[in-house]
Amino acid sequence: MASKKKTKKKAAKKSKKKSAKKSGKKVAKSSKKKSAKKSGSTVTLGGNPVSVSGKLPATGKTLPKFSLTTSALQDIGNKDIAGKRVIFNIFPSIDTPTCATSTRKFNELAASLQNTEVYCVSADLPFAQGRFCGTEGLSNVKTASSFRSNFGAAFGVNLTNSVLKGVLARAVVVADEKGKVLHTELVGEIANEPNYDAAINSLR
Repeated sequence: MASKKKTKKKAAKKSKKKSAKKSGKKVAKSSKKKSAKKSGSTVTLGGNPVSVSGKLPATGKTLPKFSLTTSALQDIGNKDIAGKRVIFNIFPSIDTPTCATSTRKFNELAASLQNTEVYCVSADLPFAQGRFCGTEGLSNVKTASSFRSNFGAAFGVNLTNSVLKGVLARAVVVADEKGKVLHTELVGEIANEPNYDAAINSLR
């Protein structure tokens, strides 16, 4: 009888441990899901939700380390923009109407900006970016591709689902000569243009 009681007690302890482990795993999974939701952002495409990989660099903080590829297939990073005020005009693709419009508009605005470089950034190949600006005669902006870099992750602008998964969200990041972030905007609806006035006014 005593041996049967001991066996029952052991079985009860094992079942408690198993249930505790299962509940622990469930809590861990739910906490991971919650943290994942908190870490990213959401925009829309035609009104439908699209997930973004992270958050834009915080205003007042230093730009994160990044690299981009120019139209000359040269990689650039933080050291290459040191001493210059910078506007990053970030978008999904130069071959879409709104992205083309924003590139033209920033090219127009850049003409009156002192010590400021405007980079139009997308995941397009540098050849496509260069072809567009060449055809349009846009010489006041620079193009830069994220196709082989960490830029999307560093700036938190990778689109992670929908038909646009793998390209960049529409956003603007402005920094001063020391690389301090002055202004950011994650455009809520991908089809909309960014707030040009807010970006330019942050430099004044």
